Amino acid sequence: MTDVLLPLAVVVPIVAATLPLALGLRYDRVGWPIAAVGTTAVAGIAAAIAAEVVVNGPFDHALGGFLPPVGIELVADRLSVAVLLLVAAVSVATLAFARVAGPRGNPFYSAYLLLVGGLVGMVLTGDLFNLFVFLEITGLTTYALIASDRSGASAYASLKYLVVGTVGASLYLLGVGYVFLATGTLNMLDVQAQIVAQAGYGDPLVRASYAFIVTGLALKIAIFPIHSWQPDAYQRAPDSVTTVVAALVSTTSAYALIRVTYTVFTVEFLAANESIATALLVVSTVSIVAGSALAAIQSNLKRMFAYSSVAQFGMIGAAVALANETALLGGIVHLIGHGIMKFGLFLGIGLLALGYGTREFADLASAARAAPYTSGAIAVLGLALVGIPPSIGFLGKWYIGVGAVDAGLAGGGTIGIAVAGAIFVSTLFTLSYVARLLERFYFAGAGLPGDHGEVPGTSDEDDGAAATDGGRGDDHAATDGAAGGGESSPAKTADGLPAPVEGAPRSSLVPDRVPTAPLLALGLAVLATVALGFGGFALAEWFGPFLTEAFA
Repeated sequence: MTDVLLPLAVVVPIVAATLPLALGLRYDRVGWPIAAVGTTAVAGIAAAIAAEVVVNGPFDHALGGFLPPVGIELVADRLSVAVLLLVAAVSVATLAFARVAGPRGNPFYSAYLLLVGGLVGMVLTGDLFNLFVFLEITGLTTYALIASDRSGASAYASLKYLVVGTVGASLYLLGVGYVFLATGTLNMLDVQAQIVAQAGYGDPLVRASYAFIVTGLALKIAIFPIHSWQPDAYQRAPDSVTTVVAALVSTTSAYALIRVTYTVFTVEFLAANESIATALLVVSTVSIVAGSALAAIQSNLKRMFAYSSVAQFGMIGAAVALANETALLGGIVHLIGHGIMKFGLFLGIGLLALGYGTREFADLASAARAAPYTSGAIAVLGLALVGIPPSIGFLGKWYIGVGAVDAGLAGGGTIGIAVAGAIFVSTLFTLSYVARLLERFYFAGAGLPGDHGEVPGTSDEDDGAAATDGGRGDDHAATDGAAGGGESSPAKTADGLPAPVEGAPRSSLVPDRVPTAPLLALGLAVLATVALGFGGFALAEWFGPFLTEAFA
């Protein structure tokens, strides 16, 4: 009966998504409690599924009793469970942040729960068309959530994502149609068998189907040069929405790329179609360098880490295309690690914006003195993104780089070495913008002249005058619009530190003017990032069964 956990994980958030709207006809503030109960239930179910997989191995569930390949199948193995746990943990933690940062309202919480249901469905489904259905549920709810603060900028970003995402979903669906024409089935494992039995790896329909599916997923993942929706969406969405979208939406699409490539088409397909694998490898390599270079020149924090995601997902795409067991292990580890790191980074950025109105590099001088714990967490996560050991960011890059070199030495030509070189160059770019962030946090001391946080009110024009808003004290200093978009410079205290915005939350545990629960979630993200960095052999053992099956 444990197989019933799989449909429950999908059904619970989707059914719960109807309740805030239905009960909202009578109650105004029912959305958050329902969302909290729904996401917590998903987390509990995910933990139970993980325990079952550990004890008894992979298991599946045929929906409605219709056995595959005719019926739709939900499947849990060690790969899907790892992503499922990530989805469950991030969705619960982000909801704690959304309660204080907004958006609020019953429609928002309904969309949030529907997004969680779509993500869980993408992770667990064993059917290609069903994957498209959940991909669309995820996409449609993401469009709505990005525009949920009802500003013109977020509406434009949402519309841009809508257009690009629709194209991506259409290309994916076209590829699924070609698969069905070639094999007569849509069940993932059955497609794998029928490609060999009926069509062959060189069949034009099979090759076209993979090309369309990968292109569609690449649009969803935001691999360069089809990435343009992502920076706008991440920057303009409300902070809590950016946190969950950056951590999960592209991550589950990248998971789908791994699943389709190695469970449906298999490594033998990549070996038989070197031109397709090389094309994916070249595009991913360019994405690694271009995303990092674009991130290094940004001044807005959310936009910078959005471009960073373009580079990180390029590494995962390269790991998939290398068709190397070590590289694929690195791609999977980096997939999980990137989700954790980006959750923490965007949560930290959102907390600083909520408490101090800081969204630009120029506003961060000595932020570590005003918010030491939040700044410290962002610093650790930034260094993990660079790949400083011990961190899961280092593990992922290391495995991908070693796999790329192995592939090059084993006859893969120069492209494998080029991937390793691109990862090295990307790491240098990442170090440059993370170091710039750390410099603003810790070394742009308040009171120093020039571009280093000059104390307001000490210039020749205002000699002896108090800083504007700086003398109000921690409880009242603010600037209108700082929390909304960053166009206005946040207020400073008399010491030149970022001043808390009016009404900023106050924690009894730390001096940071941020809410306690999201700060604890940020701390857990830091601990997970570092702890998993020590788990190289454990992670290799955890994903070993999937890798063994993929490269058998």
